[in-house]
Amino acid sequence: MQLNRRHILSRAAGFLALAALLSPLAAGRVPAQQPSAPPQDDPSAVPVTVTRAARQDLPVYARGIGTVQAWRSVDVRSEVTGYLQSIDFHEGQDVKAGDLLAMVDPRPYAAALAQAQAKKAGDQATLTNAQINLQRYATLAKSDFASHQQVDNEAAQVRLSQANVQADDAAITAAQLNLDFCRITAPIDGVVGFRLVDVGNLVQANGTQTIVSLTQVRPIAVVFTLAQQELPSVRTALAAGKAEVLAFSADDATPLSSGALVTPNNTIDASTGTISLKALFPNEDRKLWPGQFVDAHLQLRVDKAAVTVPVAVVQHGPDGLYVFVVKPDNTVGNQPVTVGYQDNQTAEITKGLSGNETVVIDGQSRLQTGTRVEVKPAAAAS
Repeated sequence: MQLNRRHILSRAAGFLALAALLSPLAAGRVPAQQPSAPPQDDPSAVPVTVTRAARQDLPVYARGIGTVQAWRSVDVRSEVTGYLQSIDFHEGQDVKAGDLLAMVDPRPYAAALAQAQAKKAGDQATLTNAQINLQRYATLAKSDFASHQQVDNEAAQVRLSQANVQADDAAITAAQLNLDFCRITAPIDGVVGFRLVDVGNLVQANGTQTIVSLTQVRPIAVVFTLAQQELPSVRTALAAGKAEVLAFSADDATPLSSGALVTPNNTIDASTGTISLKALFPNEDRKLWPGQFVDAHLQLRVDKAAVTVPVAVVQHGPDGLYVFVVKPDNTVGNQPVTVGYQDNQTAEITKGLSGNETVVIDGQSRLQTGTRVEVKPAAAAS
């Protein structure tokens, strides 16, 4: 009886377990299963910005750091000694050659001129009397009423008086120059600087005291340096005609003025291996000023029909320079190139491109040979 009860309980438990398994199926539900990994899709195309390699005439420049210098500069000093009577300029004023800058007290020099003129008048009277005496004794000597010795003495007196008059002329000229030097005038066209001497001060003839400095800024010069290896190209450019020089701001970002190369210096600096060059700029708009630092770009030549790309296209790899070229199937290939010349914007490709390729200019960091790309429109690129 007890064994039968155990058998009944065991069968009941089995029916309950079977009912638990069948109840989800009865309700139309499937037991939960472990989710499987989603299928792997192909990588999406990499968005890139592209441009076209082009053929164009490319100016080739040599660049150097330069300093603006006045074409001519003068320290104005007095050529006579005296008290400064007036200052006749304003600081920063434009002046022309011959314009009055200052005046030294002229009265002592006017008096010296009058004295020299008076002495000449006296010596001229003596000369006139000596000439009359010579003529008189020469006439008497013809009739033997005067000796030839007397005639010779009178002739010597005439020559002495003539020499005195010539000396007086020189003294008058010197006195007139000193009087003129009391007017201190501009020797060149230019801009006056700060006044260095005030009215009432005593200025010395040929002294070291400068009244004002004067600099010519139209035209103006730029002196810059290049590596000595550039000298043959520079001489070739000069021989071909006018060699253009462009002056940029010190950060090489803003163009300031255009001029022409005058000459390289006559020696190379052996300590630095550089050569100095001087260029002349009209500077009508005065964007260049003495002492200013500039970047000078000297045009050496123009490469005709050169293959060019923007500098950002060229990539640096372990095996050298290369660019990513977009193929017709929208995949990219790694194309090794050789760069002959480049500036801040453009690189000249001397080997590797023909000038008709579509190349990647932005988005190269995710690319490798065979990567499929999506070309972004120009608006997105900008």
